[in-house]
Amino acid sequence: MAYKLDHLHELEAEAIYVIREVAAQLENPVLLFSGGKDSILLATLAAHAFHPGKIPFPLMHVDTGHNFEETITFRDEFCEKIGANLIVARVQDSIDAGRVQEETGPNPSRNALQTVTLLDAIREHKFDGALGGARRDEEKARAKERFFSFRDEFGQWDPKNQRPELWRIYNAQKKAGEHFRIFPLSNWTELDVWQYILMEQIDLPSLYFSHTRRVINREGVLLAEGEVVTQQPGESVEERFVRFRTIGDMTCTGATESRADTVEQIVAEIATTRTTERGGRADDKRSEAAMEDRKKAGYF
Repeated sequence: MAYKLDHLHELEAEAIYVIREVAAQLENPVLLFSGGKDSILLATLAAHAFHPGKIPFPLMHVDTGHNFEETITFRDEFCEKIGANLIVARVQDSIDAGRVQEETGPNPSRNALQTVTLLDAIREHKFDGALGGARRDEEKARAKERFFSFRDEFGQWDPKNQRPELWRIYNAQKKAGEHFRIFPLSNWTELDVWQYILMEQIDLPSLYFSHTRRVINREGVLLAEGEVVTQQPGESVEERFVRFRTIGDMTCTGATESRADTVEQIVAEIATTRTTERGGRADDKRSEAAMEDRKKAGYF
């Protein structure tokens, strides 16, 4: 009798297949790791893919310098636990070198500056592929991505210049200087991610669970008060029960009001929500096509 996989195990098998294809077809890939839930899941699946050996490529974090302290602590502990080689590419180094210019004004962010730091790191280390935890359900521009997403010699993405992926056959042929972004979690949803985390009992940073935090309500986005997020005239600072559905630069990552402090409660909450997890990301609200414009320039 044939064994029938449930949908989580089908997604797991698909992602592991894609990760192994990366190792088979590319010479020098890297896994982009931020310490957020999707990159934690991706790294966990990579560890499963090559067990009992170690992940055969390094992990890399593009550090804005404006990360949550909890994320950085978890990142370092996680990489040590799985025995992964961690590379940290710092936006501050790009600023100091004059490669990018710090934003000014009432709502500055380093999120967009990561693109230059990422592309410089890819060139420096001669990576020919970068695995990421992006999913198609996150945002309409991400929905256009293939599993193996081609980037030209400038690191730029053209959604009209991509290879067909029939019958799960991936074409990773490229010229010198070109590379691929690979998205093994493309077909996962936010609920799938949390259900898998529950099933596998995967540890996550405390930011994902409900806690009290002082937040600033900035045009409907609840930003965590901190050294890089300061109160502007007319804004109030309030203490609320919040958690984060996505984790990034503190200056643009909004919190969600929630009392869910266990994975089981979060699964139940996500199952009934009608707001996307990036609905609280201020960087996505800068224009109608903010994400697509950043991706075309070489963003994650």
